[in-house]
Amino acid sequence: MRSSISAAVAIFLFVGPAVAAQNFQTCVANLRDQAVKAGVSPSLASRALNISRPDENVLRLSQAQPEGKIPIWDYLSFVVDDQRVADGRAMMRKYDTELRAIERRFGVDRHVIAAIWGVETDYGRQAGDSFLPHALATLTCEGGRRAPFWRGELLAALSLVERGDIELDKLKGSWAGAFGHTQFIPSTYRRRAIDFDGDGKRDLVGSVADALASTANYLHRAGWRKGRWMVEAKVPADYRGPSGRKRKGTLDAWARRGVLRADGTKLSGGTKAALLLPAGPRGPGFLVFRNFDAIYAYNHHESYALAISYLANRLAGEPALRTPWPTDDRGLSRAERMQLQKLLRDRGYDVGEADGRIGPATREAIASAEKKLGMQPTGRAGEKILRALGGNP
Repeated sequence: MRSSISAAVAIFLFVGPAVAAQNFQTCVANLRDQAVKAGVSPSLASRALNISRPDENVLRLSQAQPEGKIPIWDYLSFVVDDQRVADGRAMMRKYDTELRAIERRFGVDRHVIAAIWGVETDYGRQAGDSFLPHALATLTCEGGRRAPFWRGELLAALSLVERGDIELDKLKGSWAGAFGHTQFIPSTYRRRAIDFDGDGKRDLVGSVADALASTANYLHRAGWRKGRWMVEAKVPADYRGPSGRKRKGTLDAWARRGVLRADGTKLSGGTKAALLLPAGPRGPGFLVFRNFDAIYAYNHHESYALAISYLANRLAGEPALRTPWPTDDRGLSRAERMQLQKLLRDRGYDVGEADGRIGPATREAIASAEKKLGMQPTGRAGEKILRALGGNP
């Protein structure tokens, strides 16, 4: 996707703004026609696709290249910090009646539902502000080989408005089209969203109950069954046995290989699980069950499924990880990242808003500060640079 969109941007630069704009407008006009043929009213199609040039912010975000692989301890420190756990427990108390009713109906553990809500949008606080029709039109008209996918999502989004599930001005979310409290893409919204509060609309933006129930419906259809999803484990220091999400064995089999629960108690039974060692045998291990695969289906990344599973465990009252990560420079929580950004800003570095999100500007500032302090310049937000700048982790 990145290469095709980059090519589209190059074309925009070389053929000239006027020609590129004309091509884009022609593409958008075709999209309006296709929307009408798909059952969207002409007036809605015109209002939704009132755009003459690509959304440059969407193009910029779609081309963003990750700065190498993020260490798992950095990712989990940011996603599952004490603040997100505390906020999640508070939100679970607030929506206790709804969550328990959803759990009874779908059989999906309410702590997992709340964890997805917390990771996806920080419990509804950060759902994204891109206007989806413009973002998806931009991706369709500039997206090369993935244009059919983006076009399908655009038409699905407009069909939701036409159906009356959501108002046009509420179609705001991520640059890639996910929106609502738990970030459904429009086609998933159309297939899996449900009206849980009984108002006749499947509103995943304005109704927390609809959003959480729709998430439970998704997990149920992805194969969720009553039971656990993950337990922390530890392996012998010289462990050379199998690991990986698809390499499942019974708990008895894992016990014979020397795998224990993280608290040292023995494993037993015929329940099947897979062993994940995201940082190798010296770091925390995780035994994951079939429900972990349902979480994985929500977003096909093991680190994401680990974050959801770990946050769900914490929300259910379990302790933080017992085994430390194999690093002498641990990752930072959101509060610590904000502290780091403020310290960098106080020293004259331009990092933008101190929001705890580590983007290119912050990484560049960290690398520069590390170099000035005689440290190896990594650009990574870790405990060492925070302490070196006078922070208090």
